[in-house]
This record gives sequence, structure tokens and C-alpha cells, in this order.
Amino acid sequence: MFRIPLPEVDVQRQQTPGGVERVRLRGAVAALTSLTALAAISLASGPAVAVNSAMPCALPRTDAHHSLGVDTWNPAYPRPVRTLNAVMVFLSFPDSKPATTPGELAADYFPATSRFFEQASYGKFHLNAEPQRQWVRMPAASTSYRIERDWDPAQRTRYLMDAIKAADPTTDFSKFDIVYLVADPDAPGVDSDATKVVNFDRPVRADGREINRVVTVFEHHPPDRNVLAHETGHVFDLPDLYHRPQDGKNGDWDTYVGDWDVMGSQFGTAPDLFGWQKWKLGWLDRREVTCVTGDGTSRFTLEPLSASPAQAGLAGKRLAVVRTGEGRAIAIEVRDSGGLDRASCDQGLLVYRVRSGSGSGGGPVEVLDAHPDTEACWERSVYPALADAPIALGETFTVPGEGIRIEAEGRTKSGAWTVKVSH
Repeated sequence: MFRIPLPEVDVQRQQTPGGVERVRLRGAVAALTSLTALAAISLASGPAVAVNSAMPCALPRTDAHHSLGVDTWNPAYPRPVRTLNAVMVFLSFPDSKPATTPGELAADYFPATSRFFEQASYGKFHLNAEPQRQWVRMPAASTSYRIERDWDPAQRTRYLMDAIKAADPTTDFSKFDIVYLVADPDAPGVDSDATKVVNFDRPVRADGREINRVVTVFEHHPPDRNVLAHETGHVFDLPDLYHRPQDGKNGDWDTYVGDWDVMGSQFGTAPDLFGWQKWKLGWLDRREVTCVTGDGTSRFTLEPLSASPAQAGLAGKRLAVVRTGEGRAIAIEVRDSGGLDRASCDQGLLVYRVRSGSGSGGGPVEVLDAHPDTEACWERSVYPALADAPIALGETFTVPGEGIRIEAEGRTKSGAWTVKVSH
């Protein structure tokens, strides 16, 4: 049974009378005035970093949480274009003896998560994980924290501060860019639905390093497939791409992107990140993106998104973009059964809308279905209606409401797709 994915949520904390809670850590004092998982971090002060501003189809980054604008990079988040170091801390509780070892839990996530990002980034990003070998004992029973999906903010804050303080004597936080806090999955108070990223409104300082966010893991053993890749994506300013029902509970969560992209569903059959997200992260550069501008007809060749740089060639295009407004665009990419998408249900030209003004969980990406009257892969797709969304070879698709006509004209000997766009 699929678990409903969980978004980042607002977490407010009751302050002490002085307005600041101070926790003494090794060689540092941690000050925390509130926790939030929405706009606070995305609006952090500091100069934006220009990355693709010269391209006419590069949408501007907005104040939306995890905006998919690609003209600048939000410096509040680490950009995964180099090696980043992560620590995995394993937390036990006085009311439960762990049935697993830290090594067994670490193997649930690594090296699989590192391999995911290594492949998705074409080797441009390396996630170096250092799981701890021993349990870190929490000061209170697991049941006392009241861990659950809609967690009480005060209890969540108590848990986080207790965890960092307990881990500090054996963890040199100054060495790490990412912190994973993994709870004993068999402790009676642990709820797997509470797994998510929590952003600090004001950083916790430990060992001379500012901790801006942590990944709190409460998964079963073994965990959901690709769950840590999804949560780690938020650490790099990627949004939730699933549709969040109005009440947060009832309704279909997969109507926006279906199986396409791990940020839509950790269970998806085609979990590779959209080309647009790779552009934002810095894994696709200007040479690999083609801007379709002006009226008339354009023809170009697209390499499959899964192709390695050696296969695609130095200047091979992987993403085509037609800008349709100030913060809107239509993106086109080739998805096949290679690489991370080896279990994909279908292949072809995948077309989707991008809105840089829509925040996480609010539909920043919407896959457009080239076959709206059919479905596919009922036995394994998270949303069969979009499983056959790509345009097949020889087919033509008109983008609703935009007058953009896209045709998959043919294939080259090397496997690239030739595309015709009229608008």
C-alpha cells in the first residue's frame, strides 16, 4: 500500500519569556527562536547567485517556497554541484531496545541514495554519507515526544533540540553539510508518517557550523523506495511536485506529475528528476538547453535525459523550453527506459508546464498528457492516467490553451529524437 507523501509544514515553537532558547553544545551555543518549513528559509537574506540570467527562457526565481525559477540560485540552500558531506545519526530511546543496528539502517539508504544523485547529476554531484556506528541515546521516552504526522510544534522542537544535544558529544557537526536524524523504527512512539525535512527559521549553531535544516527520518525497516532521495531533494531547494488535497488527506496526490520525478512520488516508475529541475540544480548547463523563441516553426534534436554526457556529446541538447509568460513555460524532454527510469512504463517526448510562481505542493510542474483518453501500467504506476503521457514517435500534440504544436518527427542513428515545434 502506498503511503501518502508528506510536505514540509509550518512549525511554530513556544518561546521562553526572554524570547530565545539557548542550548549549550560542544564549543558553541545554539540559539533557536522558531522553526518553519515554508517561506522562512526560502526568503533568507543574502545575495542571490546568478546562474542562467542570459537565457531568454530562464524563468525568474520568485518568493514562492522552492521556486523553480532558474535565473538565480537561493544561497540559503547548498547547491549540489560538488561533493557534499552528510552525517546520519541514529537515535534510540529509553523505552525501547533497538531490534536493528545502525549499520543495518544505514544500508537501507546508502549507497542507494548516493547512487541516485550520482546518476541523476551525470556525475556532477557526490553525496558522501558518514553513518554513525553507534546509537545515540535520547533523554526521554519515544512516546513522550508524541511523534506523528501533524506533529505538535512544541514537541517537534523539543525532539530536535534533544537530538542535536545528545548527538553533539560524538558528532563533529562542523564536518557536515547535511544532517539526517534517524529514529529507531521499532520504538513504540515512532510514526513513519512523520518523516520530513524541517527548516530552522534561525540556524542552530554547533561546533562552529550553522545547521539550517535537518532531515528527520522515522521510516520502517526496510523503508519506502527512494524516500531519502525525495527528502534530500528538499535540502537542495526542490519542491514537492505532488498535488496536495485541500484538506491534506483525502483525494489523489499524483495528478500533477504522476510517476515522472521522485519529487512527485518516491514510488514512481520513472523517478529521474525533470530536466528543468536539473537545469535549476546546475546539472544541465546552457549548452544543453534550447530556447524556442519567436513565431513559426523550429526544428531541433534532443538527447534522452538518461544519456550520459559521453553518449549525448559535448553540446547535445536535453531540454527544450518555450516561454509562455513572465513566470510560465512549456518544457520538452526525452524520457526513455534508461538510467533511473529503467522501470518506466512508456517513452517519448514528455511535455510539461512550469510555473516559477507556484510553491511546493502547489503545482509548479504539470505533466501534459499526450494520450488523455488512455491509461497504462495499472499494476505498478502511481497514476496510470499519466503513465503514457509522452508523445510517441510520429505523433503530434497541441498544448492546450497555448497553440503550441509539438511533433516527434524521428530518431537519429545515435538515439536522439528530432522534434518540430510550431507556434
